[in-house]
Amino acid sequence: MTLLEVKDLTVGFRTAEGDVQAVRGVDFTVEAGRTLGIVGESGSGKSVTSLAVMGLHRGAEVTGSVRFDGTELIGADPETVRRLRGRRMAMVFQDALTSLHPYFTIGDQIAEAYREHFGAGRKAAWARAVEVLGDVGIPEPARRAGEYPHQFSGGMRQRAMIALALSCEPDLIIADEPTTALDVTVQAQVLELLMGLQQERGLGIIMITHDLGVIARVADEVLVMYGGSAAEQAPAETLFGSPRHPYTRGLLDSLPRLDDDGTAALSAIPGSPPSLLAPPPGCAFHPRCPVYAAAPAAGRAACTAERPPLRLVAEHHRTACLLDTLSEGRTDPEEVTA
Repeated sequence: MTLLEVKDLTVGFRTAEGDVQAVRGVDFTVEAGRTLGIVGESGSGKSVTSLAVMGLHRGAEVTGSVRFDGTELIGADPETVRRLRGRRMAMVFQDALTSLHPYFTIGDQIAEAYREHFGAGRKAAWARAVEVLGDVGIPEPARRAGEYPHQFSGGMRQRAMIALALSCEPDLIIADEPTTALDVTVQAQVLELLMGLQQERGLGIIMITHDLGVIARVADEVLVMYGGSAAEQAPAETLFGSPRHPYTRGLLDSLPRLDDDGTAALSAIPGSPPSLLAPPPGCAFHPRCPVYAAAPAAGRAACTAERPPLRLVAEHHRTACLLDTLSEGRTDPEEVTA
C-alpha cells in the first residue's frame, strides 16, 4: 500500500541575498512496511524535503504534490495537516538535544502529543509515555520519564525522540539523520530498533542520511539528491551494484573497502557542493564531474544547457545524467555496512 506519494516537489526561500531553490522537482513514493533512503551531501535538499512533507516550513514557497494516504497536503487546510502530523506521520529530528524542550520532562513531552491527538487524560497520557519509552528500550521507563533531556545520554535521547514519534502509532516515520554524532555501537542499536519496529508495525520509513553504510543496511529504495534535485533513484541492491550517476559513483568510491590493504588514499569528489543562490547552469554536478571533464565538447554543451530530468535506464532505475555509463566497479552492500 502506498502511504506517501510526492510529485514535482519544489521548495523555495526568499533571502536577503536572493531567491534560493532548495528543492527542485523531486518525486518519490513510500510504501507501507518499506524504507526509502534519501542520501546526499549537506545542502543537497534532504531535510528541506522532509520538512516540506511534514508541512513544517514557514515562509517558504512549496509547490507540487504531497499526497499522504490519498490526502493532498500542499495547499491543504492547516488543520488537516496538523491532524495528520504526529498522529499518522511523525518525524525523528536530527538533533535530539535541541529538538526536545529543556524545561519539560521526557514523559511530559510524549504525553502532550498523545493528549493532543487522542484527547486522553493526564494519567492515561503519562502511562502511554512510560509504555513507549519501554518499547524503545529505555531502562526503568517509569522513573526515566520524569527526567529531563540533559539527564539522558545521546543514544537515550535519540530513543526518546523515537518514542515521541511512536506515541500516537503513526503509519509513516521520517528519520532525519537519526544516528548523527552517535558512536557505532549506539548507532547500530538505534537502527536495529527502527527496523524491528517497522517489522512489528508495518511502518513506512524515510531514512535521511549522508551515511551510505546506514542506507545499505536499512533501505529498500534509495534516492540520491544533489543540489536540491534527484540525481539517481533505484532499489538499494541495484544502486550499490550498478550506479549510473557519476555523483553516486563518487559517493561509493569515497568509502573505505574491506579488501583494501590500507595503503591507498581514500577517493574524494573534488570541489564543493553548489551554491543554491547561484547554481551552475544545466546539471548542478557538472563542475565536479569527471565524466563531464572527459566528454567531448558536444557532450559538455548538453550538460550545461538544461537541468537533466530523471530518466529510466533500467527496470526501476532512473538517473539524471546525460552521459551516464555503467561503472566498471561494483559495490557490495555488505562491504558498506561492515
